[in-house]
Amino acid sequence: MSTRFPRVLFLVPILYVLAACGHVPIENPSETAGNHAANLALAMVGKPYRYGGNTPAGFDCSGLVQYSYGRSGVNLPHGTDKLRRATRPISRGKLQRGDLLFFTQEGRKSAHVALYIGDNRFVHAPSSGKKVYVTGFDDSYWQLHFTEARRPYID
Repeated sequence: MSTRFPRVLFLVPILYVLAACGHVPIENPSETAGNHAANLALAMVGKPYRYGGNTPAGFDCSGLVQYSYGRSGVNLPHGTDKLRRATRPISRGKLQRGDLLFFTQEGRKSAHVALYIGDNRFVHAPSSGKKVYVTGFDDSYWQLHFTEARRPYID
């Protein structure tokens, strides 16, 4: 029996490993646009509030949503009314990372929006003089003013 045959078998796993090294990794299929947007919004914590802003130089609430989803490959409009029209309602019990949370402010229903990040917490650009930060439904103010949860027509 030839000694070449066992040597060839020994090389097969090595060639398989080397071939795998040249493989270009595919983006994580479990990474949804909503999850990616939530991660991007979290990276903006500490950035200043700026009315009409949708860049890291300054965000308003809908600008943070627009920026985060835009960098995730999903174009969403700027403005809470337009965001509501570009999304579908979901129950609070079915929240996923990246879902949008709307709040009543100054008597205007759904005038403020935040991105849900899990564990009853969300990230948002609150108001003038403040910075993007994380809070949650354990804060009585946000609990009282919550109006609805919505999800973009994606995923």
